[in-house]
Amino acid sequence: METTINYRPRRTMLYVPTHVERYMDKARTLDADSIVFDFQESVPPEQKEIGRQLLRQKLSESGDYQHSEVVVRVNSLESEWGDDDLKAIADLSIDAIMLPRIESVEQLNKAINRIDELRDDTVAIMINIESPLGVLHSEKICGASDRVVAVVMGTTDLSNELKINQTKDRLGLLTSLSLVILAARAHKKCVIDGPHFDLKSVEDCEFSCRQARDLGFDGKAVVHPIQLDYTNDAFTPKQVDIARAKAIIEAIEQANKEGRNVAVIDGRLIEPSLREWAERVISLYNTVKAIGQNELLGVVR
Repeated sequence: METTINYRPRRTMLYVPTHVERYMDKARTLDADSIVFDFQESVPPEQKEIGRQLLRQKLSESGDYQHSEVVVRVNSLESEWGDDDLKAIADLSIDAIMLPRIESVEQLNKAINRIDELRDDTVAIMINIESPLGVLHSEKICGASDRVVAVVMGTTDLSNELKINQTKDRLGLLTSLSLVILAARAHKKCVIDGPHFDLKSVEDCEFSCRQARDLGFDGKAVVHPIQLDYTNDAFTPKQVDIARAKAIIEAIEQANKEGRNVAVIDGRLIEPSLREWAERVISLYNTVKAIGQNELLGVVR
């Protein structure tokens, strides 16, 4: 039994302000699947240039962030800082550039064209969907370019513009979250939930992570390292998931040998499409295990 899916985990995407050197150094030691070096919201206007210089210094010294994917979130190209951000990272070896507040295909394409004017590679693109207009246009945006590998929700700005109360169950956001998940999945994109900002309540953080997982997100943005264990754990397959995945693959393979296209496990009909879910779960589990983590708060003891 072999799996054919090569799945890149993005269970946790940690935002790291680029104007604070100790945060950037600390990021090298953290178990985040993606490190998002942020030029945008977390960096005050008067610190933007310091952030650019520090990022260039740190990545030039060493691009080693263990297993973490290295992403840079720039300011909007409509702002006074966006183009300078792109110029500052034009020659840096990074995995992806994140574009904030994408609301149209035209805006996305314009940004990609500018990136390509400055870089010699075809660096991957990630986008923030964080406004009602972005949600409504998300299907077209997700389908606009193969370069887009991930969609990341900006739930605070979205909540503000929807004029909703931010409740634990996020009832007012569920329609918007589901629409973006649907758009991302229709175009086979990774989709990441926005961050949970209450750093004091472990229970609320765990609830938010598991809600995101059950809604269909691949992972969650993280704003503080204290949240990494809980978030990694929520999106890491458990032994029961692996056992079910292996049973599904074995049952489908046996059914195929017997000339049948479907299988039955414990009285439940198993269709061929479930094999993709099973292979994805096993691939994710194996990748996480290979970097020294498991289902117990993400760390192999």
